[in-house]
Amino acid sequence: MRNIITIVRKEFAQFFRDKANIRMLLVMPVIQLLILPLAADYEVKNIKLALIDHDHSPGVNQMIQKITSSGYIHLVAYESDYKDALRLFEQDKADIMIEVPPQFEENLIRNNEASISVSVNAVNGARASIGGQYLQKILQDYNMDIRLKWIQFPRFNPIPLVQVESAYWFNPHMNYKQFMVPGILVILLTMVGANMSALNFVKEKELGTIEQINVSPIQKHEFIIGKLIPFWIMGQVVLSIGLLIAYLVYGVVPVGNIGLIYLFSSFYLLVVLAFGLLISTFVQTQQQTMLVSFFFMMIFILLSGLYTMIDSMPAWAQMITKLDPIAYFVRVNRMVIMKGSGLSDILPDIGIMICMASALISWAVWNYHKRS
Repeated sequence: MRNIITIVRKEFAQFFRDKANIRMLLVMPVIQLLILPLAADYEVKNIKLALIDHDHSPGVNQMIQKITSSGYIHLVAYESDYKDALRLFEQDKADIMIEVPPQFEENLIRNNEASISVSVNAVNGARASIGGQYLQKILQDYNMDIRLKWIQFPRFNPIPLVQVESAYWFNPHMNYKQFMVPGILVILLTMVGANMSALNFVKEKELGTIEQINVSPIQKHEFIIGKLIPFWIMGQVVLSIGLLIAYLVYGVVPVGNIGLIYLFSSFYLLVVLAFGLLISTFVQTQQQTMLVSFFFMMIFILLSGLYTMIDSMPAWAQMITKLDPIAYFVRVNRMVIMKGSGLSDILPDIGIMICMASALISWAVWNYHKRS
């Protein structure tokens, strides 16, 4: 125990001796948490619409007014020729193109039906899909308005009508920050913990101090645990700062008990830090550490469910997410913050973190012993 305390003191003294470490630990995560949620926006706004109107009727004007009144779609071009509008697509100056045929309003009045042509710029697949859905929903509402206004139903309508009332649970205002901020906080905590613990160990190799430790009476497990504890404490500090920023800047208030987040992070940080130390036992330089760490972090982040739903991934990718610690913390963070989940809900995930931490710490201790 005395040896562990000695290593912990040495690590803290060595860490705070270098001012760059303090900036990496405190300043960088704060700036990233302030910027990333504003950039990682799931909402698609300012969809640019190009109109090709061959009818020039009041009905077309009413339809366009209905479309643009949503606030999401803006009319940027009024063309008379399809080729001119297509040129806007090629220059990325338009996202959606609507072509209204001649006699559009006349056919609508006489035949109770009319058609229009809609083209979507699908270079950006996500924007095209969401923009097309917006337009389809607006046109459906416009079509229903036309039917209610022009078609005379009998006094007693024989057609049953179904009224649908929607309710958005856990995020009633559909605020994407409530969804993204908890996940981004996990990513930042992971990158700080894994990278700094790995780089710290490799720095011992580069400076040659690892040889002095190898010949000292300090046991292998004491050395590894002594290396983990300081960064475990620093990780909790980063988490606290992140939760404070989430509350002050984005108004993210946990519905559940915030202590559950700290409870889960206690085991999660052991996994992340042990993984960083494990990487450092296989490499010899800080440059190698950064490259290997970046390789795994990219895989873990993309498969964490932060940007893409895990259920939408291929079966083989879903199997890999079972070994992704970030995926568990992202889910737990959202469960506690947005749903107000309790201890019984996250207990299975805590069990998985304990198993991962035990396996990685044991592997790091064994591999360090092998190389010493």
